[in-house]
Amino acid sequence: MKKIILLTIFGVVLLAGTYYALAFIPAKRGNKLAPVAYSEPEVSKLKAFAAEAKSFTALNGYNTKFCFLLDMNLGSGQYRFFVYDLAHDSVLMAGLVAHGSCNKNFLMDAKFSNRPGCGCSAKGKYKVGYKYKGRFGTAYKLYGLDSTNNKAFERNIVLHSYYMVPDRETDPLPICNSLGCAMVSANFIKQLSVKLDASKKPVLLWMFE
Repeated sequence: MKKIILLTIFGVVLLAGTYYALAFIPAKRGNKLAPVAYSEPEVSKLKAFAAEAKSFTALNGYNTKFCFLLDMNLGSGQYRFFVYDLAHDSVLMAGLVAHGSCNKNFLMDAKFSNRPGCGCSAKGKYKVGYKYKGRFGTAYKLYGLDSTNNKAFERNIVLHSYYMVPDRETDPLPICNSLGCAMVSANFIKQLSVKLDASKKPVLLWMFE
């Protein structure tokens, strides 16, 4: 029994060590944080949302070159924040993004609500708004465009980074929760900022499951 307990403890320590080694080692310069591979259904799903996003951006005066697609059906330890090249129908780069805790101590899978004070993520299309310096550094205001997220500005739901969000995938281990914000790593927000700050038109962010 003692041997089994010791082996279990060793396994937990080894798994935790691997998590931190893989997740928090700084990304090499030029690393676009792109996902290694995704299943055919996931690729098809992204392409379907991208096709609709391409039509939406063209009709509503948004940037038609790229958008942000967040597939919250994927685990939080997987890359699920995709910078999508609308012109070439491909993923430019991807990173981790936390979902809201819904005011729980920890929430493994994303749940959604638009209610003020709920602490949950909210599905739907967003306009990425103005840049500002927030509590956690660089942040961008988000304006909800659908009935499922139209209280985002009122709820102070923003795109920002947090030091506990890793650069690299940790799946099957999850990452931390936010309070409803689209919360990414410090390195990823820098890469997103380059694209956002250079855009002369609003950028679409679409969160779905």
